[in-house]
Amino acid sequence: MSDLVLERTLSKVSRLASARSTMRYDSLGFPIPPDFDLPDTNGDGSPPRRADRPPTAGPLKRAFVVIMLLGVAGATVLGPAVLPTVRNAVVRWSLERAIVSEGRGDVGSAITEVSRAIDWTGGSDSAVLAQSQLLCWRAMLRIENLDAAGGLADADTAAAAAPTDVQPQRIRTMALLILGQTDAAMATAQSVVDLAGENDPEALNHRAYFRALAGRDLESALTDINRALAGSGGSSANLLDTRGYILHLLGRHQEAIDDLTMAIDSATDDRSRLLMLAGHVDHDELAYRLRSADHALAVMHHHRGLACRELGLEGQAEQDLAIAQKKGFDPARGIF
Repeated sequence: MSDLVLERTLSKVSRLASARSTMRYDSLGFPIPPDFDLPDTNGDGSPPRRADRPPTAGPLKRAFVVIMLLGVAGATVLGPAVLPTVRNAVVRWSLERAIVSEGRGDVGSAITEVSRAIDWTGGSDSAVLAQSQLLCWRAMLRIENLDAAGGLADADTAAAAAPTDVQPQRIRTMALLILGQTDAAMATAQSVVDLAGENDPEALNHRAYFRALAGRDLESALTDINRALAGSGGSSANLLDTRGYILHLLGRHQEAIDDLTMAIDSATDDRSRLLMLAGHVDHDELAYRLRSADHALAVMHHHRGLACRELGLEGQAEQDLAIAQKKGFDPARGIF
């Protein structure tokens, strides 16, 4: 597979993945999540569904079939000259199908497609790095598919292939915590900061959040997230969510609610802007992005629900926790 084509394909995947990952007001002064059911949706906030069809773009699939046939027919004549073209087609087709499958919530099929892409990626130095990125993608899918051990194995392989990349270590932290290996998870969270640098906001946020999830070093976690917010300009929904959750764990529930409300407002606005793209961008990519946005909102609503419950605001707490469940909150699947 040509390095340039592989780089462009993975760049698309990376842009989509980066979109994942993290109202009206009631009588108590809390924001009520707006109704996401726009006229051009299915009633659940998802983009309008097309008629049932195989999970891939028609023109791309047809091109793939033609290339495959040409490759098989010409392999005995052209040999190695044909293989890169066939490999390129298989990888691109597999990644397109993986995006479609994940956007539809069919995680098992997405794993199959990413696995094929990994198997068909070439053996050059740049391909090794590409395989590391694909292994990270499959690791996250496996964790969501309740296979944290498989996700950890993929992340370990990705880390060995790209030892200076922080992404495999971020995923390793998650998998280790889910598997109950808390000490190892904390050490890995530290390695993320070591690799990215002590002033990197995302690395600080990562260490702070996993300290919070483990219930360890909460004051240090608060210091981390305050530094991260200062370094990022203080407007990131994900960072505000982290600080809100830490404040809740420290018993500072009203401050937590204030941060979490800002995080939810920001993330909801982002999701609404995505919905406005319906009919103007690729349907499957939009579904992929919306699914990630919903998972981030699920976590934020869960955190605010916990803080509201501690203050005795049972109505708001129940509303937030119900929204979190509807949007997919599930610590066992890495959505926490």
